[in-house]
Amino acid sequence: MTAEAIETGPRTGDGSTTGTGDRPLRIALLTYKGNPFCGGQGVYVRHLGRELARLGHSVEVIGAQPYPVLDEGVPLTELPSLDLYRQPDPFRTPRRGEYRDWIDLAEVATMWTGGFPEPLTFSLRARRHLLSRRGEFDVVHDNQTLGYGLLGDLGAPLVTTIHHPITVDRRLDLAAAASRRRRASVRRWYAFTRMQKRVARKLDTVLTVSGSSRDEIVEDLGVRKDRISVVHIGADTDLWSPDPSVPEVPGRIVTTSSADVPLKGLVHLVDALAKLRTENPAAHLVVVGKRAEDGPVARAIERHGLADAVEFVKGISDAELVDLVRGAQVSCVPSLYEGFSLPAAEAMATGTPLVATTGGAIPEVSGRDGETCLAVPPGDADALAGALARLLGDPELRARLGAAGRARVLANFTWARAAAGTAELYRQAIAARGVRR
Repeated sequence: MTAEAIETGPRTGDGSTTGTGDRPLRIALLTYKGNPFCGGQGVYVRHLGRELARLGHSVEVIGAQPYPVLDEGVPLTELPSLDLYRQPDPFRTPRRGEYRDWIDLAEVATMWTGGFPEPLTFSLRARRHLLSRRGEFDVVHDNQTLGYGLLGDLGAPLVTTIHHPITVDRRLDLAAAASRRRRASVRRWYAFTRMQKRVARKLDTVLTVSGSSRDEIVEDLGVRKDRISVVHIGADTDLWSPDPSVPEVPGRIVTTSSADVPLKGLVHLVDALAKLRTENPAAHLVVVGKRAEDGPVARAIERHGLADAVEFVKGISDAELVDLVRGAQVSCVPSLYEGFSLPAAEAMATGTPLVATTGGAIPEVSGRDGETCLAVPPGDADALAGALARLLGDPELRARLGAAGRARVLANFTWARAAAGTAELYRQAIAARGVRR
């Protein structure tokens, strides 16, 4: 696409477009965290950015540490924080020479008082950066920062993705807190959700990934329903695909989870595995995620004597991860709540049969019990154990659910469909801004 073609379209006095027709858009895609191996934000930015570029749009990701892994054709502009939570020295105090401005001071001060500063401080840095480049973008797409810095004029209309309200995580973490001191710590950490509530209510265009998340955003954040659009995300179905040459490992169950995030429900899956192994000693669990050396999951593994039956893997390549899932007899999503559940869609895309809870938006992805998955109530270890045992013991059921799951993903949950829907929302936001002007 030539520069002349990209530049076509009437402009306002500040350089922004009043209409875009069908011409390619210039998109600033913001992400305050882009870790491709932990959490969904890095996955979202990578795959959405790639597919928007394939549609002919110009996409520039603007992000902070951990920086996302991006595909060819999608440049990254680094907007560095102080990286206070990096490994191997999380919660570090920076050296004097690392401080650059008052935003850095605010970041450290918030961490020192037990809060999580990154949504606010990234939004302030992003605002400064975007205003210095006024007129270079047709639309700004924020990936759930929801910081004060993104309010007001950014030189282009703002579209914000809210995967699900972090207030849900806060509720579940408070419910799991075992002491008054722990509950106080959780409240301090999640103090930024007050800011996110205030910011969300002022947004004109919110994008979310499921009907369940839309309802939670209305209820928890107070956003008007008519300002929220649902665009389902999905799996990279070229990468996540069946491969009969990968041998099936008897008894392997695979899940993706952060060990001690209550929302992910891993402790219930460990309890289910203990019950399952009384009748199926070959059953074992592979967890894609970091092992916690202490906490509820570690204690459950020790209590049940499952040290040799639960393996944690992290930092592996995409190809290794896909083969890990392909080789499993069952994939499992034991979460108490999900705003969408990429692991469910990805596992289904490989043809690996799925056991999943009915928490949050998971049923929107996994489909009906007995048709495309086996569904169980969240937090029910007995139900999980029963569903896992049923699948492990029935090769015909595994084959049927695996094929149906793959077909469901191909029909509904691909990144190409997500990019097309997102681009349409961009054009609506640009047109609405022109009308307001």
